[in-house]
Amino acid sequence: MLAANVLKEAERVMTICNACRYCEGYCAVFPAMERRLTFSKEDLIYLANLCHDCRACYYACQYAQPHEFDLNVPKSLGELRIETYREFAWPPLFSGLLRRNPLSVGLITALCFMMILLLLIASRGAKALFSAYAGARAFYAVIPYISLVLPITALGFGVLAVLTKQMVSFWRGMGSNISAMTRLQVNLYAVWDVLRLRYLDGGGYGCNYPDDRFSFIRRWLHHLVFYGFMLCIISTGLAGAYHHFLHRYAPYPLWSWPVILGTAGGTILLIGTAGLLYLKMRMDPEPAVLHMLSLDMGFLLLLFLTSLTGMVLLVFRESSAMGSLLAIHIALVVALFATLPYGKFVHAIYRYAALVRNAIERSHVP
Repeated sequence: MLAANVLKEAERVMTICNACRYCEGYCAVFPAMERRLTFSKEDLIYLANLCHDCRACYYACQYAQPHEFDLNVPKSLGELRIETYREFAWPPLFSGLLRRNPLSVGLITALCFMMILLLLIASRGAKALFSAYAGARAFYAVIPYISLVLPITALGFGVLAVLTKQMVSFWRGMGSNISAMTRLQVNLYAVWDVLRLRYLDGGGYGCNYPDDRFSFIRRWLHHLVFYGFMLCIISTGLAGAYHHFLHRYAPYPLWSWPVILGTAGGTILLIGTAGLLYLKMRMDPEPAVLHMLSLDMGFLLLLFLTSLTGMVLLVFRESSAMGSLLAIHIALVVALFATLPYGKFVHAIYRYAALVRNAIERSHVP
């Protein structure tokens, strides 16, 4: 259940903001707020996840501290977002991973590394960790193809099923009709908003992040993380097609498309995650939620390390360090995907659902 005090504070903040409306040009939250006279639990869940935390409203607000109203829209909606992450976690038993996220991520990563290490030693022996391999199928000389691909594929489909379940539950939690979610028109609107990160512009001047100055740096870094991640996914898909349909086996030449796209994706992911981690360390803590910060840092650090080990593996893939590097990289990949439904990544599916709901309201689709 959502914490009553968090809901009550969010309702108080939105009610005062709805009377003021000074910030209506900053993002999608305020126009959506203005379409309501009162705020139900479903409305507040929707508005909290529609917020992109650009913080423009916080620094512009005449009712923030030291005013007696003490409004802090980003913090209030951020606290409610965390509550929704826990509320819609599935299976519910795993919602505790969100409460102790840094510890959970660390333990899961360590467990994944131990499992990969035991699998490698059981199948190839400890010498595989320190032997040099070259040419096609070199990776599978360290970890057998079936032992590598089948568990990761099963994990991928499992994570996709969990995220789908969570998204449907969240959609219902906003009080929305399931059939409306499948309409092509509103999904195209939402996808377009996502691809350009429309609401990370603070009304056209940039986010007030990491401090009260307007800047587009956070938006650019988010673009790097998003498109870098997508390039890595495409690279992995192409590698699978090479293997199964063209009978060309990893590791691939440097000029092959899987390596080109993977290298480009990994490079810009490193830049994007490192930049966002730096901003997190410099940001103004007043409009922030401490637990949200720990979710952000845990996810960004794991994504950074996954990208870094992938790039290092590419450089040293024909050396005697290849086995060890491959084990570390695969362990991080498995940990990353295993924790996606129970970390900051869930904001992507909930925010997308909120953008679809916003597109429905903007386009007056019933």
